[in-house]
Amino acid sequence: MSTHQPPMPQAPAAPEWRAAPGGPYPGYTSPIPVVRTHLGHALASEWTKIKSVRSTMWTLGVFVLLVAGIGLLAGALVSSNSDSESLSGENPLSFGFFGLLLGSICIITLGVLTTASEYGTGMIRTTMTACPSRARVLAAKSIVFFCVAFVVTLVTSGFVAMVQASMLESTAARTPTGGDWFKATVGVSLYIALLGLLSLLIGSVIRHSAGAITIMIGVLLAPLVLALFMATESLSKVREWLFEYSIPNQLSVFYANSLSESGPSGWDPLWIVIGLTAAVYAGAYALLRSRDV
Repeated sequence: MSTHQPPMPQAPAAPEWRAAPGGPYPGYTSPIPVVRTHLGHALASEWTKIKSVRSTMWTLGVFVLLVAGIGLLAGALVSSNSDSESLSGENPLSFGFFGLLLGSICIITLGVLTTASEYGTGMIRTTMTACPSRARVLAAKSIVFFCVAFVVTLVTSGFVAMVQASMLESTAARTPTGGDWFKATVGVSLYIALLGLLSLLIGSVIRHSAGAITIMIGVLLAPLVLALFMATESLSKVREWLFEYSIPNQLSVFYANSLSESGPSGWDPLWIVIGLTAAVYAGAYALLRSRDV
């Protein structure tokens, strides 16, 4: 009897892995396509984060309620209770100041939470692992937050300005010029968004939500409060400087209704906050590179 057996089927040959051109692992090519990451990927990641957390909806929701509610209430009260002579020469858009002053606390809070909350939860490790470039992470967070804060503030302040102008149209308040409209909407929105960006950077430096929020609220309100309590003549120059450069006074400049007769005017408050934010940005980036997560 023949003992001849049919030949055993041969196993398929193993794939011949070859190194990618310039790849660090000779003899191996990953079957997974490798895509070179860029800033767009980091922006998409930060946009997903900021729109998916509840703190964004709560802080921006309260901001809209404060700005619209207080602004429209102020316009209604002035329209119903003030006589025509008391509003002579008054910019009707200036009554949006009160709502934006309180609403800025919400933007400050959201700015701090955008960075500091990741340090509190430990998610910053995941962020830095996914994107080792710390400069790119900080830039993406700053761009996404600034755009969100600017758009929300612009839409809300523009709506309040239009309603207030229609409420006070029949009074003796002067008709706002194109420059008044631009400063009361785009100008003040840029200022508020930069103030929030400054808070984001402070949150990156402090890495503690409560501490950074406390510092920023102090920056917002402390100079004005201290100036009000400096009643002695020896502190008059310090009082005047604090009053002129306090954030509430700078915010009022955009409505051509400065709280003081001297100090910043025109677009000066915007240049001041741009310079301050740029300096803090440089410090935040230097610390982000030198410190561990």
